[in-house]
Amino acid sequence: MQLTLEIVTPEARVYSNTVDTVVIPTVEGEIGVLPGHIPLVTQIGVGELRATRGGVTELLAVGGGFAQVTGEKVSILADSAIEEEKIDPNAVADAMKRAESALKSKETLSPSEVERLEAVVRFAVAQLGVKRNRRS
Repeated sequence: MQLTLEIVTPEARVYSNTVDTVVIPTVEGEIGVLPGHIPLVTQIGVGELRATRGGVTELLAVGGGFAQVTGEKVSILADSAIEEEKIDPNAVADAMKRAESALKSKETLSPSEVERLEAVVRFAVAQLGVKRNRRS
């Protein structure tokens, strides 16, 4: 028995496949989902999502959102998500530096802009972590 895993962001469908297991970073810690898992809705944190299929683990960086588990399907509505092989560490590091630099003038930024820039930094850290974990 397998799970159908679908990850969607506001921009695109990032991932859609059948998997054996999925480990989701939630705001309260990681949860593992196997076929037959009880129905669940949870808030996703920023971090590494692991989908295992046929003994091979695929890594994705996710940045916030919600996950819904229903029977044999896991639906993830993420603020941002990217597969490990599509992460460009240099571009991510540059984006993180720009966001950190902009955050130095917090007092002149609106609260929503500060929140957006902090989310960019958190997602950049998650992407770099996914790349680092793949190499180890």
